[in-house]
Amino acid sequence: MPSEEKYARRSAGELREVLPPDDVIFGNSAVMAGLRNRASKVCGTGVHLLLYGHAGTGKEVLARWIHAKSGYPTGHFVSINCAAIPSALLESELFGYEKGAFTGANTGKAGKCELAHNGTLFLDEIEDLDLGLQSKLLHFLQDGSFSHIGGDAEIRVNTQIICATSKDLEEEVAAGRFRSDLYHRINVMQLRLPRLRERKEDIPVLAEHFREQYAKKFGKESKPLGEDMLKRLQEKEWRGNLRELANCIARHVLIGPEAAMGEEQSPKHKDGRPSLAGQGSRVSLKHITREAIRELERSVILGALRANRWNRRKTASALKISYRTLIYKIHKAGFS
Repeated sequence: MPSEEKYARRSAGELREVLPPDDVIFGNSAVMAGLRNRASKVCGTGVHLLLYGHAGTGKEVLARWIHAKSGYPTGHFVSINCAAIPSALLESELFGYEKGAFTGANTGKAGKCELAHNGTLFLDEIEDLDLGLQSKLLHFLQDGSFSHIGGDAEIRVNTQIICATSKDLEEEVAAGRFRSDLYHRINVMQLRLPRLRERKEDIPVLAEHFREQYAKKFGKESKPLGEDMLKRLQEKEWRGNLRELANCIARHVLIGPEAAMGEEQSPKHKDGRPSLAGQGSRVSLKHITREAIRELERSVILGALRANRWNRRKTASALKISYRTLIYKIHKAGFS
Protein backbone atom coordinates (compact mmCIF):
# COMPACT_ATOMS: atom_id res chain seq x y z
CA MET A 1 0.00 0.00 0.00
CA PRO A 2 1.16 3.59 -0.48
CA SER A 3 3.18 5.07 2.36
CA GLU A 4 1.49 7.45 4.79
CA GLU A 5 4.06 10.14 3.96
CA LYS A 6 2.80 10.19 0.41
CA TYR A 7 -0.48 11.63 1.61
CA ALA A 8 0.72 13.82 4.48
CA ARG A 9 -1.05 17.20 4.32
CA ARG A 10 -2.10 16.92 0.71
CA SER A 11 -4.54 19.35 -0.92
CA ALA A 12 -7.45 18.02 -2.96
CA GLY A 13 -5.65 18.66 -6.23
CA GLU A 14 -2.49 16.93 -5.03
CA LEU A 15 -4.47 13.94 -3.78
CA ARG A 16 -6.17 13.52 -7.14
CA GLU A 17 -2.71 13.09 -8.66
CA VAL A 18 -1.58 10.30 -6.31
CA LEU A 19 -4.75 8.39 -5.40
CA PRO A 20 -5.46 5.15 -7.30
CA PRO A 21 -7.95 5.45 -10.18
CA ASP A 22 -11.63 5.24 -9.24
CA ASP A 23 -12.01 1.86 -10.94
CA VAL A 24 -9.30 0.50 -8.63
CA ILE A 25 -10.73 2.05 -5.46
CA PHE A 26 -14.30 0.88 -6.15
CA GLY A 27 -13.86 -2.01 -8.57
CA ASN A 28 -16.87 -3.48 -10.37
CA SER A 29 -18.87 -5.06 -7.55
CA ALA A 30 -22.44 -3.99 -6.79
CA VAL A 31 -21.66 -3.39 -3.11
CA MET A 32 -18.85 -0.96 -3.98
CA ALA A 33 -21.00 0.75 -6.61
CA GLY A 34 -23.53 1.45 -3.89
CA LEU A 35 -20.82 2.78 -1.60
CA ARG A 36 -19.48 5.05 -4.32
CA ASN A 37 -22.96 6.42 -4.99
CA ARG A 38 -23.51 7.28 -1.32
CA ALA A 39 -20.02 8.75 -0.91
CA SER A 40 -20.45 10.92 -4.03
CA LYS A 41 -23.54 12.55 -2.54
CA VAL A 42 -21.62 13.98 0.42
CA CYS A 43 -18.60 15.31 -1.48
CA GLY A 44 -18.44 19.07 -1.08
CA THR A 45 -21.13 19.23 1.61
CA GLY A 46 -18.73 19.37 4.55
CA VAL A 47 -20.94 17.11 6.68
CA HIS A 48 -19.30 14.94 9.32
CA LEU A 49 -18.96 11.30 8.28
CA LEU A 50 -18.52 8.02 10.12
CA LEU A 51 -16.77 5.23 8.22
CA TYR A 52 -17.24 1.66 9.43
CA GLY A 53 -15.06 -1.20 8.28
CA HIS A 54 -12.69 -3.94 9.42
CA ALA A 55 -8.96 -3.28 9.41
CA GLY A 56 -7.55 -3.15 5.90
CA THR A 57 -10.82 -2.42 4.09
CA GLY A 58 -9.65 0.98 2.85
CA LYS A 59 -11.31 3.49 5.18
CA GLU A 60 -8.55 6.09 4.88
CA VAL A 61 -8.37 5.72 1.10
CA LEU A 62 -12.12 6.41 0.93
CA ALA A 63 -11.70 9.45 3.19
CA ARG A 64 -8.93 10.76 0.91
CA TRP A 65 -11.15 10.18 -2.13
CA ILE A 66 -14.00 12.16 -0.55
CA HIS A 67 -11.61 15.01 0.24
CA ALA A 68 -10.17 14.96 -3.29
CA LYS A 69 -13.67 15.10 -4.81
CA SER A 70 -14.80 17.88 -2.51
CA GLY A 71 -12.85 20.54 -4.37
CA TYR A 72 -11.18 22.29 -1.44
CA PRO A 73 -8.92 24.81 -3.20
CA THR A 74 -6.31 25.20 -0.45
CA GLY A 75 -7.35 23.03 2.49
CA HIS A 76 -5.43 19.86 3.28
CA PHE A 77 -6.31 16.30 4.17
CA VAL A 78 -4.85 15.71 7.65
CA SER A 79 -5.03 12.34 9.35
CA ILE A 80 -4.32 11.03 12.83
CA ASN A 81 -4.63 7.52 14.28
CA CYS A 82 -6.18 7.86 17.73
CA ALA A 83 -4.92 4.43 18.79
CA ALA A 84 -1.31 5.03 17.81
CA ILE A 85 -0.66 7.97 20.14
CA PRO A 86 -0.83 7.81 23.95
CA SER A 87 -3.76 9.76 25.40
CA ALA A 88 -1.42 12.13 27.23
CA LEU A 89 0.04 13.27 23.90
CA LEU A 90 -3.02 13.02 21.69
CA GLU A 91 -4.59 16.24 22.97
CA SER A 92 -1.52 18.28 22.00
CA GLU A 93 -1.42 16.55 18.61
CA LEU A 94 -5.04 17.49 17.96
CA PHE A 95 -5.18 21.00 19.37
CA GLY A 96 -1.55 22.16 19.49
CA TYR A 97 0.20 24.00 22.29
CA GLU A 98 1.90 27.25 23.25
CA LYS A 99 5.55 27.69 24.11
CA GLY A 100 6.11 26.78 27.75
CA ALA A 101 2.81 24.92 28.05
CA PHE A 102 4.64 21.95 29.55
CA THR A 103 8.17 20.69 30.12
CA GLY A 104 9.93 20.41 26.78
CA ALA A 105 7.58 22.78 24.93
CA ASN A 106 10.38 25.09 23.80
CA THR A 107 8.34 26.33 20.86
CA GLY A 108 4.65 26.44 20.06
CA LYS A 109 3.05 23.94 17.70
CA ALA A 110 -0.12 23.96 15.61
CA GLY A 111 -2.41 20.96 16.07
CA LYS A 112 -4.04 18.74 13.46
CA CYS A 113 -7.34 20.63 13.76
CA GLU A 114 -5.60 23.85 12.84
CA LEU A 115 -3.70 22.28 9.94
CA ALA A 116 -6.98 20.98 8.51
CA HIS A 117 -8.59 24.44 8.25
CA ASN A 118 -10.76 24.58 5.12
CA GLY A 119 -9.95 20.92 4.57
CA THR A 120 -10.55 17.49 6.09
CA LEU A 121 -9.50 16.04 9.43
CA PHE A 122 -9.51 12.23 9.42
CA LEU A 123 -9.69 10.58 12.85
CA ASP A 124 -8.95 6.87 12.55
CA GLU A 125 -9.86 4.42 15.34
CA ILE A 126 -12.00 7.09 16.98
CA GLU A 127 -13.20 4.56 19.56
CA ASP A 128 -9.80 4.73 21.28
CA LEU A 129 -10.22 8.35 22.41
CA ASP A 130 -10.49 8.48 26.21
CA LEU A 131 -13.63 10.06 27.68
CA GLY A 132 -11.90 13.31 28.66
CA LEU A 133 -10.63 13.91 25.15
CA GLN A 134 -14.00 12.89 23.72
CA SER A 135 -15.51 15.79 25.67
CA LYS A 136 -13.00 18.27 24.22
CA LEU A 137 -13.55 16.94 20.70
CA LEU A 138 -17.31 17.33 21.16
CA HIS A 139 -16.83 20.98 22.14
CA PHE A 140 -14.73 21.54 19.03
CA LEU A 141 -17.33 19.89 16.80
CA GLN A 142 -20.13 22.00 18.27
CA ASP A 143 -18.72 25.41 17.40
CA GLY A 144 -15.49 24.83 15.47
CA SER A 145 -13.34 26.55 18.06
CA PHE A 146 -10.58 25.48 20.45
CA SER A 147 -7.53 26.81 22.27
CA HIS A 148 -3.94 25.64 22.27
CA ILE A 149 -2.78 23.88 25.41
CA GLY A 150 -1.35 26.63 27.60
CA GLY A 151 -3.12 29.35 25.63
CA ASP A 152 -6.26 31.44 26.07
CA ALA A 153 -6.85 32.69 22.53
CA GLU A 154 -9.81 31.12 20.77
CA ILE A 155 -8.99 29.60 17.38
CA ARG A 156 -11.80 29.01 14.91
CA VAL A 157 -11.49 26.68 11.94
CA ASN A 158 -13.77 25.32 9.24
CA THR A 159 -13.04 21.62 8.94
CA GLN A 160 -14.86 18.55 7.69
CA ILE A 161 -14.46 15.71 10.18
CA ILE A 162 -14.34 12.12 8.93
CA CYS A 163 -14.10 9.50 11.68
CA ALA A 164 -13.39 5.82 11.18
CA THR A 165 -13.84 2.76 13.35
CA SER A 166 -13.83 -1.02 13.15
CA LYS A 167 -16.09 -1.33 16.20
CA ASP A 168 -19.83 -0.94 16.73
CA LEU A 169 -19.96 2.48 18.39
CA GLU A 170 -23.50 1.89 19.63
CA GLU A 171 -22.15 -1.01 21.66
CA GLU A 172 -19.31 1.22 22.90
CA VAL A 173 -21.89 3.82 23.95
CA ALA A 174 -23.96 1.17 25.76
CA ALA A 175 -20.81 -0.02 27.57
CA GLY A 176 -20.00 3.52 28.71
CA ARG A 177 -16.78 3.73 26.71
CA PHE A 178 -17.99 6.28 24.16
CA ARG A 179 -20.07 9.40 24.70
CA SER A 180 -23.56 9.23 23.26
CA ASP A 181 -23.59 12.93 22.35
CA LEU A 182 -20.27 12.63 20.50
CA TYR A 183 -21.52 9.56 18.64
CA HIS A 184 -24.57 11.43 17.36
CA ARG A 185 -22.45 14.46 16.49
CA ILE A 186 -20.07 12.52 14.23
CA ASN A 187 -22.74 10.20 12.88
CA VAL A 188 -24.39 12.62 10.44
CA MET A 189 -23.92 10.00 7.73
CA GLN A 190 -22.51 6.48 7.84
CA LEU A 191 -20.58 4.70 5.14
CA ARG A 192 -19.81 1.00 5.62
CA LEU A 193 -16.91 -0.57 3.76
CA PRO A 194 -17.29 -4.26 2.89
CA ARG A 195 -14.67 -6.88 3.60
CA LEU A 196 -12.66 -8.11 0.63
CA ARG A 197 -14.42 -11.49 0.82
CA GLU A 198 -17.68 -9.62 0.09
CA ARG A 199 -16.32 -8.12 -3.13
CA LYS A 200 -14.22 -10.90 -4.62
CA GLU A 201 -15.08 -9.86 -8.16
CA ASP A 202 -12.90 -6.78 -7.55
CA ILE A 203 -9.79 -8.82 -6.69
CA PRO A 204 -8.37 -9.06 -10.27
CA VAL A 205 -8.26 -5.28 -10.78
CA LEU A 206 -6.94 -4.71 -7.25
CA ALA A 207 -4.26 -7.38 -7.62
CA GLU A 208 -3.08 -5.95 -10.94
CA HIS A 209 -2.93 -2.48 -9.43
CA PHE A 210 -0.79 -3.71 -6.54
CA ARG A 211 1.43 -5.71 -8.93
CA GLU A 212 2.17 -2.66 -11.08
CA GLN A 213 2.68 -0.53 -7.97
CA TYR A 214 5.16 -2.90 -6.33
CA ALA A 215 6.99 -3.68 -9.56
CA LYS A 216 7.69 0.03 -9.92
CA LYS A 217 8.57 0.44 -6.24
CA PHE A 218 10.99 -2.49 -6.13
CA GLY A 219 12.37 -1.98 -9.64
CA LYS A 220 11.36 -5.52 -10.64
CA GLU A 221 10.05 -6.92 -13.89
CA SER A 222 6.66 -8.49 -13.33
CA LYS A 223 4.28 -10.08 -15.81
CA PRO A 224 0.49 -9.70 -15.48
CA LEU A 225 -1.09 -12.25 -13.17
CA GLY A 226 -2.30 -15.41 -14.89
CA GLU A 227 -5.81 -16.85 -14.73
CA ASP A 228 -4.77 -19.61 -12.34
CA MET A 229 -3.24 -17.11 -9.90
CA LEU A 230 -6.26 -14.82 -10.07
CA LYS A 231 -8.57 -17.77 -9.43
CA ARG A 232 -6.58 -18.76 -6.36
CA LEU A 233 -6.66 -15.18 -5.12
CA GLN A 234 -10.44 -15.08 -5.45
CA GLU A 235 -10.81 -18.35 -3.54
CA LYS A 236 -8.85 -17.11 -0.51
CA GLU A 237 -10.72 -15.83 2.56
CA TRP A 238 -8.62 -12.65 3.06
CA ARG A 239 -9.00 -12.03 6.78
CA GLY A 240 -6.64 -9.06 6.42
CA ASN A 241 -8.63 -7.58 3.53
CA LEU A 242 -6.88 -5.18 1.11
CA ARG A 243 -3.78 -4.97 3.28
CA GLU A 244 -3.32 -8.73 3.19
CA LEU A 245 -3.87 -8.80 -0.58
CA ALA A 246 -1.29 -6.04 -1.05
CA ASN A 247 1.25 -7.97 1.04
CA CYS A 248 0.55 -11.10 -1.00
CA ILE A 249 1.21 -9.30 -4.27
CA ALA A 250 4.35 -7.69 -2.83
CA ARG A 251 5.71 -11.20 -2.13
CA HIS A 252 4.74 -12.24 -5.65
CA VAL A 253 6.75 -9.37 -7.15
CA LEU A 254 9.73 -9.77 -4.81
CA ILE A 255 10.08 -13.54 -4.64
CA GLY A 256 7.74 -15.08 -7.19
CA PRO A 257 4.39 -16.88 -7.42
CA GLU A 258 5.59 -19.69 -5.15
CA ALA A 259 5.76 -17.25 -2.22
CA ALA A 260 2.73 -15.10 -2.96
CA MET A 261 0.16 -17.10 -1.04
CA GLY A 262 2.39 -17.54 2.01
CA GLU A 263 2.26 -20.78 3.96
CA GLU A 264 -0.50 -22.22 1.79
CA GLN A 265 1.94 -22.69 -1.09
CA SER A 266 4.99 -23.71 0.90
CA PRO A 267 6.00 -27.29 1.76
CA LYS A 268 5.48 -27.84 5.48
CA HIS A 269 6.99 -29.77 8.30
CA LYS A 270 4.81 -32.24 10.16
CA ASP A 271 4.19 -29.63 12.86
CA GLY A 272 2.77 -27.22 10.29
CA ARG A 273 5.75 -24.87 10.05
CA PRO A 274 6.82 -23.88 6.51
CA SER A 275 9.69 -25.91 5.16
CA LEU A 276 12.64 -24.25 3.46
CA ALA A 277 13.45 -27.35 1.47
CA GLY A 278 13.69 -26.76 -2.25
CA GLN A 279 13.67 -22.97 -1.96
CA GLY A 280 17.39 -22.36 -1.81
CA SER A 281 17.79 -22.40 -5.59
CA ARG A 282 15.04 -19.81 -6.07
CA VAL A 283 15.18 -17.48 -3.09
CA SER A 284 18.08 -15.88 -1.25
CA LEU A 285 18.72 -16.86 2.36
CA LYS A 286 18.10 -13.25 3.38
CA HIS A 287 14.59 -13.33 1.90
CA ILE A 288 13.81 -16.70 3.46
CA THR A 289 15.00 -15.54 6.89
CA ARG A 290 13.07 -12.29 6.67
CA GLU A 291 9.84 -14.09 5.74
CA ALA A 292 10.29 -16.66 8.52
CA ILE A 293 10.88 -13.97 11.15
CA ARG A 294 7.90 -11.96 9.92
CA GLU A 295 5.62 -15.00 10.08
CA LEU A 296 6.88 -15.96 13.55
CA GLU A 297 6.29 -12.43 14.85
CA ARG A 298 2.81 -12.41 13.32
CA SER A 299 2.01 -15.73 15.02
CA VAL A 300 3.28 -14.53 18.42
CA ILE A 301 1.28 -11.28 18.24
CA LEU A 302 -1.88 -13.11 17.18
CA GLY A 303 -1.50 -15.58 20.05
CA ALA A 304 -0.97 -12.77 22.55
CA LEU A 305 -4.00 -10.87 21.26
CA ARG A 306 -6.19 -13.93 21.61
CA ALA A 307 -4.82 -14.69 25.09
CA ASN A 308 -5.68 -11.15 26.17
CA ARG A 309 -9.13 -11.16 24.51
CA TRP A 310 -7.90 -8.65 21.90
CA ASN A 311 -7.21 -6.01 24.54
CA ARG A 312 -4.35 -4.19 22.85
CA ARG A 313 -3.00 -2.42 25.92
CA LYS A 314 -2.78 -5.69 27.87
CA THR A 315 -1.23 -7.37 24.84
CA ALA A 316 1.45 -4.66 24.52
CA SER A 317 2.26 -5.07 28.21
CA ALA A 318 2.45 -8.88 27.88
CA LEU A 319 4.79 -8.60 24.89
CA LYS A 320 6.87 -5.89 26.63
CA ILE A 321 6.55 -3.47 23.71
CA SER A 322 5.00 -0.02 23.54
CA TYR A 323 1.33 0.36 22.69
CA ARG A 324 2.23 2.39 19.61
CA THR A 325 4.59 -0.33 18.39
CA LEU A 326 1.88 -2.95 18.82
CA ILE A 327 -0.64 -0.88 16.84
CA TYR A 328 1.89 -0.52 14.03
CA LYS A 329 2.58 -4.25 13.97
CA ILE A 330 -1.15 -5.09 14.06
CA HIS A 331 -1.77 -2.89 11.03
CA LYS A 332 1.28 -4.28 9.24
CA ALA A 333 0.11 -7.85 9.88
CA GLY A 334 -3.39 -7.04 8.63
CA PHE A 335 -5.28 -8.28 11.70
CA SER A 336 -8.90 -7.20 11.92
